[in-house]
Amino acid sequence: MEDDKDFDIIPFSEVTKFHGHSCPGTAIGYRAGEVAIHELLSSRAEDEELVAIVENDSCSVDAIQVVTGCTMGKGNLIFKDYGKQVYTFLNRKTGESIRVSMKKSIDEIDPTFSSARKKAFSGSATQKEMDEFVKAKDALTERILEIPVEELFKVESVELEFPEEARIFKSIYCAQSGEPVAEHRARVENGEIVCLPCFNEYSRT
Repeated sequence: MEDDKDFDIIPFSEVTKFHGHSCPGTAIGYRAGEVAIHELLSSRAEDEELVAIVENDSCSVDAIQVVTGCTMGKGNLIFKDYGKQVYTFLNRKTGESIRVSMKKSIDEIDPTFSSARKKAFSGSATQKEMDEFVKAKDALTERILEIPVEELFKVESVELEFPEEARIFKSIYCAQSGEPVAEHRARVENGEIVCLPCFNEYSRT
């Protein structure tokens, strides 16, 4: 693969279409995905050649799925519930990995948006305050889409053990619900195989 190869990035409008609206969160995910494509010299993943590890479940993750092709269904989107605007991308073809993290919080990037959002979600916002929030949201979204990458993110190469590629497991039947469940997600209770919703976990803590 040539180092100077330029890869096309899906338009932000496609992210909005998939997610349902545009916002600072989708803009962050879009830019993070853009960094992944350019830094790892990868086209949008058709299978699992590109892997994304996301540390939050915000709007940004939808954008990352659209831009990079890393999705939950394909098994190349891994979610870690850390509540951080951090995204790690791995290229299986080259063995390279990068970690992309926000340098500043949204509130630090745009205090005006932070103030407008607080009023809008107060439960007693006026129509004027709601309109101001929408205006501030749209302005911040555009700003994030245009701000230089080095101002928005810290991008660093990292060495990681690549996760195993997604596997298809045999289905077995839950003794209580009668529904099939992937065998690696089944549990044994009172000598019977059960699914997680039917399983009563034992704990003394």
